[in-house]
Parts: sequence; C-alpha cells; structure tokens
Amino acid sequence: MMFSQEKILNWQRDQYDHDMRNHFDILSLHKNDRLKHYAMHFAKYSGRLARGDAEKKTVQRTFVDALLVSLSAANTLHQILEYHPMRSNNTLFLRIADASGRFNDAGEKIDHMEPFLEIAKDGNQDIFNALLDFASTEDLDVEECLKTRRLELKQRQFFIR
Repeated sequence: MMFSQEKILNWQRDQYDHDMRNHFDILSLHKNDRLKHYAMHFAKYSGRLARGDAEKKTVQRTFVDALLVSLSAANTLHQILEYHPMRSNNTLFLRIADASGRFNDAGEKIDHMEPFLEIAKDGNQDIFNALLDFASTEDLDVEECLKTRRLELKQRQFFIR
C-alpha cells in the first residue's frame, strides 16, 4: 500500500477542514490544552486495544479514531507527517501504548515548563507509523475509513448538517 507524502498532507488538510467544522470547541483551546486533549484520546485508544475482545468498539474503529486524532495533533504541532514503515514485531496495542505514553509525557512536561515539542512530535509520528503499518497489514482502505468516520462524526453535529 502506498502512502505518498502528498496523500498524507491532503489527509492533514482534510482533517483541518473537518475539525474547523465539527470540533471547533477543541480548536478553540490553547495549543497546550489541545495537546493534552489529544493525549487523553491516545490513552483511551490504548485502553480499548488493551481490552481486546472485551472492548465493544472494533480494532478498525479504534484505528480510524486514532488516525483522525494523530492528524489533528500533527496540525496542532505544525508537523508534516511522513510514513516510515516499521513492521515491528510488537502488536498494535504495544506500539500505540508506547507512543501514546510518550505523547502523554510531553503533555505533562508542558505543566513543568520542560521541553516537550520533540517528544510530542516523535510520539505522534510513531503512532501514525503504527496505524499505517496496521492498515497495510490488514489491507484497509484508509481513504474510505477516514471518509466514513468523518461522515459519522459530522452527523453528530445536528446544527451543522
């Protein structure tokens, strides 16, 4: 599966448009608070994956939700994502838990006025890589996953339709 730089940048642009229309409450937050919000999302997705079959939401749903948040986080970080296949022997859960833990560490460092930006960017890039590795392994149509989930999220905004 090919994920070109141009395609990924288009995903980021589409996510920005989606967020402006459907998640302005989050975009209105200070960037530091936005990063902490995304960190909580990543921790939530780690929990979903950790629960395995006991989790009601499918792994594919968690995949696409995490991908949307990774794109949003990249936009907040002024980060141009690139796909670097890693083909790790670790499970998606372990890779997401590791990278989201580092992303959360960056959020905590903000409160201590410690350097955080590179830690957040590295964690987000690793989450992104893990998600696209998963999509490749599972032969998922990422474009269709993003489109479908954004449409579902748009439907929740009763006053915007």
